[in-house]
Amino acid sequence: MDKEFMQALAQRAGLDKALAEFPDDVAAAAAQAASVMAKIKTPSDPRAEPWPAMRAGDGL
Repeated sequence: MDKEFMQALAQRAGLDKALAEFPDDVAAAAAQAASVMAKIKTPSDPRAEPWPAMRAGDGL
């Protein structure tokens, strides 16, 4: 992730103070988030649920 894009995302998220005081930490968090997002697989059917639907009261 390039520096300008990371700064724009941090500012959009309201992290101006963190970006000013701890730019290396914000960059590390952005890199970690980008690596996790790359590992997430989207389902082929957008209507499919990865687990059964949750229902109130079941199993209580």
